[in-house]
Amino acid sequence: MQNYVIKASHPASMLSPDAFLPSLRGDILKQKELKLDGRLSLCSELVRSGANIADIGTDHAYLPVFLARSGRINRAIAADINQKPLEYGAKTVKEYGLSDKIEIRLSDGLDAVSPNECDDIVIAGMGGELICSIIDRAGWLRDPLKHLILQPMTRHETLRSYLYENGFEITDERAAESAGRIYTVMLAVYSGNVKRITAAESYIGKLQPSLRRLDRLYIDTAVASLVKKRDGLLSGGDCGGFNYVANIIDEIKRLTGDEND
Repeated sequence: MQNYVIKASHPASMLSPDAFLPSLRGDILKQKELKLDGRLSLCSELVRSGANIADIGTDHAYLPVFLARSGRINRAIAADINQKPLEYGAKTVKEYGLSDKIEIRLSDGLDAVSPNECDDIVIAGMGGELICSIIDRAGWLRDPLKHLILQPMTRHETLRSYLYENGFEITDERAAESAGRIYTVMLAVYSGNVKRITAAESYIGKLQPSLRRLDRLYIDTAVASLVKKRDGLLSGGDCGGFNYVANIIDEIKRLTGDEND
């Protein structure tokens, strides 16, 4: 850290003790850069520039702080259902001097968030079924102007099916790597077009395994999990279940160009 020397043309008694604190504080913050992991970094890339956002399940509020510090967003609500994570989030927001940009809020999903408070809604780090429930309770998300950035930890296929069956369209999806694990991040927008996708399509979404390495790793991991499930069904004598899962695997491989694998 720099050594600060004050040179003044006035008597020392006339100097304010806080005269150099803003500069010092700014330099400290510059040295303490906030870096997101691959999962949250991808979420940040899908947020629109100049948006007001709601980060649901914010935990330490790293995502809204990162976006506010980079000038990408206007304002943010950092929400969580539990008080303890919000205390961590409040500490992060205060540490980076962003209390005027980010509001910490106790909320079960979007229950305490109003439609006019946000343009982009990030729901990350929770199970796919829970994300479905949060979306289902917030009817105002059925608005083409709202963007949903979704990062499920489990049941990805359930979330994809739910979105299409409830009039949402996944317009972009990419895989990310963090701490040796592969995740997916979806951008969804309400279109009003209700449709059913096949079981295989629910495992692929809008990923492009032929173009992106991490997308390929994601699909390979999903297929490996299905193969394990298929073999378990066979060992248990469930021929119907075995055939059902085997057909999903074959369809995924056909759709992704891996029929010979």
